Amino acid sequence: MRRRSLLATAAATLAAGPFASGCSPSSSPSASAGSGSRRGRLTYGVWDVYQVPAMERAAREFERTRPGVTVDVQLTPNGTYWTKLRTACTGGVAPDVFWMNGPNFGLYAEAGQLLPLETEGSDAVLRPADFPPDLVSLYRWKGTQYGAPKDFDTVALWFNKEIFDRAKVDYPDSTWTWQTLINNAQRLTDRKRGIYGVGAPVRAQENYYNSIPQAGGWVLSEDKKRSGYSDEHTREGLQLWIDLIHRYRASPSLQQMADTDPTQMFQSGTLAMTYEASYNAATFYADPELRAKVDVAPMPKGRRRATVLHGLANVVYARTPHPELAREFVRFLGGERASLLQGKYGTAIPARNGTATPWAAGMPRFDLQVHLDALDYAVPYPTSANTAAWAHKEQMWLAKAWSGDDSLKGATGSLTDAMNQLLAQEREGRS
Repeated sequence: MRRRSLLATAAATLAAGPFASGCSPSSSPSASAGSGSRRGRLTYGVWDVYQVPAMERAAREFERTRPGVTVDVQLTPNGTYWTKLRTACTGGVAPDVFWMNGPNFGLYAEAGQLLPLETEGSDAVLRPADFPPDLVSLYRWKGTQYGAPKDFDTVALWFNKEIFDRAKVDYPDSTWTWQTLINNAQRLTDRKRGIYGVGAPVRAQENYYNSIPQAGGWVLSEDKKRSGYSDEHTREGLQLWIDLIHRYRASPSLQQMADTDPTQMFQSGTLAMTYEASYNAATFYADPELRAKVDVAPMPKGRRRATVLHGLANVVYARTPHPELAREFVRFLGGERASLLQGKYGTAIPARNGTATPWAAGMPRFDLQVHLDALDYAVPYPTSANTAAWAHKEQMWLAKAWSGDDSLKGATGSLTDAMNQLLAQEREGRS
């Protein structure tokens, strides 16, 4: 749930408006060649308390081979991370290196708050071939790389074996389709026990950003100029969740899921299945009782198999007084040593190719290879210059369709108009 809350609160950053003062890399004190030093104190901004031990360990490893260097890992709780970061960036006091996510990346890159990262030659901070291509491109802006992939998330179907056994339903596997999901979710629903077959909340990353490409639809055009929400295949990908609530009555209502988060329902044993991102695996594994009851399988496929791919990146603040040292730290964080260390702690799947095995091996009761295999059919997380603006509209209009207050066609039509208008404003703002 930690990563999901950050993606959800991305929309909240819109309330702060655009950056009060941009700082372009060409005009920042740190942009001139050779400025800064490879000695000194770096600050590293993160938001997840569960990842602090791994980040602290990586910082100590970096310091050990670099006499005269210290790294201060600074935790800002996820509820205030973006608000404080925006203020710090405009005030010139942001951490030297900090975490970035897809929905917010365009805002910071466009405002000139990030330093470019070399991808070629002896000064390369990252080699694109060392990471999944969609993660690399997620943090490239106007042809320039600004983020080094740190970790990645894929989505899979988590299920409660105890509920399946009681209902005499076979566990999910790679042969499941949407229809298999629907049929078994109905069989698993037991209202006398207060149990539902599956959760169908208005979640982007975990739910409809997967079902839309599975149906052959799209959220955002490749040129980032048009919304795909009026496409008939996109609507098909959304209809699945609405039908699970209203037609098949195999999911709690939208109000029930607003009162109690579906992930919490799954943890308490009142939800037989839930679509979850890989970052929740460690949370499930940490509960011995839950660990014995649950496992994970590939998501059921629609017209095709697909999962949305997202992940965090490490970025360098444009006005850091230590640009070379900050870049060196980012290079270290994306290297094999730090990546394997991150995987060993189990809180996130390292983005570097070939380093994910420790993450899965650390939780042997779960079939976590499912999440790793999903890279083979992953699609990129949809983003634009100001994802937060239209993501807010997306949640607002789709909730009306989920609740039944508006038809799916009506809600997606309104969403398409609002989204296209916001995308046009983005282009005007960049011209």
